[in-house]
Amino acid sequence: MKSKIKTSYYKHELGRIFQGDILRDFEYPGWNLPRDSEDTKGELIELKIPYIVILTQDCDLESDSRNHDDFLGNDCTSNEPQEENKISHDKFLHSILVCPAYPAKQLKKGSHLNGLGLRMQKINSNTQWNNIKNNQNPRYHFLKKDIELQIPELIIDFKHYYTIPRDILYVEIEKHYLGSISELFREFLSQRFAFYLSRIGLPF
Repeated sequence: MKSKIKTSYYKHELGRIFQGDILRDFEYPGWNLPRDSEDTKGELIELKIPYIVILTQDCDLESDSRNHDDFLGNDCTSNEPQEENKISHDKFLHSILVCPAYPAKQLKKGSHLNGLGLRMQKINSNTQWNNIKNNQNPRYHFLKKDIELQIPELIIDFKHYYTIPRDILYVEIEKHYLGSISELFREFLSQRFAFYLSRIGLPF
């Protein structure tokens, strides 16, 4: 059967978080610990990530949202035993997996992490760049632009990923949400990410 999905992106009501959601200008707490420092605690800093993409499986996000709704709807003041209330937390997510997505032009120039003081490689070869844009390089995933949703050409680097506390993301998403990757395209992204993380390292 031919798919009816014809667009790469769509926009949904913010009732819950979906796999493939794209957020812009998300601030994330991180630790700065200089390598030559004797301070073992480090410094708490705010990392401003230009774009992030939600990668947690959508079935898990849906179960988490539904069970949170059921939990909030329960009468927690009841004197009945816990098992009688049928309150279960086994579907709850503690954190949500995301990947940062970098503007393609910046990644090509190697300037996408200048703000963190990191020097990244430039991609000067047309062949290498075309492989990235055609999703033929296993490390990177290219997302095309959508002018209406204000999504530029983006590239996900599968070596970079974060987990964000579930409740924080739900509080912040409304301020940062741009749009979502359509189902077929997000499944392709998910499969490529899983393949990259599951690769077996071989000795040199």
